[in-house]
Amino acid sequence: MAATLMVQGTASHVGKSIVSAGLCRLFANEGLRVAPFKSQNMSLNSFVTADGGEIARAQELMARGARVAPTVDMNPILLKPKDNHCCEVMAMGRSIGDFSARDYAKKVRPEALKTIASSLERLTSEFDLVVIEGAGSPAEINLRKYDICNMKVARMAGAPVLLVADIDAGGALAAVVGTLALLTPSEREMVRGTIINKFRGDLSLLEPGLDFLQKKTQKKVLGVLPYYDCSYLDEEDTLSDHGVRGSAEVAVVRLPYTSNFTDFEPVARQVPLTWARKPGELEGARVIIIPGTRNTVLDLEWLKRSGFAEEIRSKAAGGAAVIGVCGGFQMLGERLLDPDGIESTAGTHEGLGLLPLSITYESPKMTNQVRASVLEDIAMLPGLRGCKLSGYEIHMGRATVSGGLRPLLFERDGVAASHDGALSSDGMVFGTHLHGLFNNPEAVEALCRFLGIPVREDDYNERAEKSLDEFAAIIAERLDMQYLHDLVRQE
Repeated sequence: MAATLMVQGTASHVGKSIVSAGLCRLFANEGLRVAPFKSQNMSLNSFVTADGGEIARAQELMARGARVAPTVDMNPILLKPKDNHCCEVMAMGRSIGDFSARDYAKKVRPEALKTIASSLERLTSEFDLVVIEGAGSPAEINLRKYDICNMKVARMAGAPVLLVADIDAGGALAAVVGTLALLTPSEREMVRGTIINKFRGDLSLLEPGLDFLQKKTQKKVLGVLPYYDCSYLDEEDTLSDHGVRGSAEVAVVRLPYTSNFTDFEPVARQVPLTWARKPGELEGARVIIIPGTRNTVLDLEWLKRSGFAEEIRSKAAGGAAVIGVCGGFQMLGERLLDPDGIESTAGTHEGLGLLPLSITYESPKMTNQVRASVLEDIAMLPGLRGCKLSGYEIHMGRATVSGGLRPLLFERDGVAASHDGALSSDGMVFGTHLHGLFNNPEAVEALCRFLGIPVREDDYNERAEKSLDEFAAIIAERLDMQYLHDLVRQE
């Protein structure tokens, strides 16, 4: 059976995912067969595995760190918030329905625990080491009874726990002390050390605090990790601030239920891009992007209420290019039909009317890795015709196009399956279900050509690989590696 190591945090966003990914890369570089694992993740930033399963993008990042193909066993339960009251629940990569928090705890959690245990058992039988990421904080005493992400999983796996705190946010030492104080005695016993993350400044000024922390908690401080620019590593579930504030040549509309926001990180590395929070922030944009969303209908209604819908139509009439991805693509059509209330409220909903298509929502959800052949000239992506792009699709809406052009041909499992997307007659409004469009360097270069901006030597995917290696080297330099190796071996 594999050794196990668990990374928990004093709070959300302390850097658990990046530290976990860095550890995966570190141990993989040492020759171990490493697998990542997160029992349950709540995220709208998801990825599709080779067999069509849906997992959180953070576990895909950890798999890249480990240099292994991501599988649904690495994230057996994924919760995708659908509105303020419920989440879509993905079990082993497949949707099993929408549940409120209360119903999930009563009806789903018992089976979810069995699923988690089975996935963990498979991974520990196939790999040398399983690096497990926790969720949020293990010290949420009101949720301890229902928690299936932190100490329950550590106990299930027999994993030593490392506790990560974010010093850049302030209060890291108090967060460590407080977290440990709120754990039960048996849970505290499982914590074998702490890591201070995102440190800037003179380490000598922090050392008295580290000495105090070790004496107060009787837990070893493995080391202090510096603040590292990990902007080429996909965020887990919080929209990044990468980009510029105010007007920019590319504006992505920040929808309330924006999903897969990392689709546009490669663009932000090359051109001025802003996430527009109100219609006035579209001013000066030559390209407007409507991203994916987990609740297309609710976000479409928000576009209308906020004034975005009118502004987008006005900008398009004035010559701005418009791109819609997945749910954003569906909004560009004339109508969205949801007879069974699969997406939102049952009925017919009027779209933005910028493309001649209608969308009908029906099960099952389409979750596939795809190769897309570009069949037509797309004005804002000049020179892309004839290229093959890789990506994935996650959607329930089926598009029926009544005019214009279908610019892409999707291949699933190597078989040319169907046309995708729609394109206006002038090529200036384009929509597709293809997530990961701009992870293809050819697409970024084409957009730069349209904007007349020189392309920098900055391949996003290559930089992500370099970042993983750099961060793994930082971990090796800044943490007590002898202690870490002994911890893994003895467990």
